[in-house]
Amino acid sequence: MAHENFSIGDLAKATKTKVVTIRYYERIGLLPEPERTAGNYRSYSAAHLGRLSFIRRARDLGFSIEQVRDLLSLSDQRDRSCEAVDAIACAHLTEVDRKIADLQALRRELGSIIDQCGCGTIAECRIIEALSP
Repeated sequence: MAHENFSIGDLAKATKTKVVTIRYYERIGLLPEPERTAGNYRSYSAAHLGRLSFIRRARDLGFSIEQVRDLLSLSDQRDRSCEAVDAIACAHLTEVDRKIADLQALRRELGSIIDQCGCGTIAECRIIEALSP
């Protein structure tokens, strides 16, 4: 079976990740450093591709770097109960719900300010007044 290897550029394209981000993930230990070619270029494996794809998906869902680190660690323990994974996901969902509630409150407040606009002059503008100290 042939092993496919990727340059950092190929890995970046395949996962829609910036090269600098891949290097950062290596530096902080989320992505293992790849082997080097005779010319000292990074040579990534299919395992790197899979792991980086996992990281990207988790980050796209808003998981923090530490949560991703924990999820990766747990994903390597295939026979373990998924209770810890569920706990991480539930904690993240709670945070997402909190942010949604904050954004909804912000939307209501902005809507209220905009509704007060009489479309007069700046001197009478309720939006500027609401923003002023």
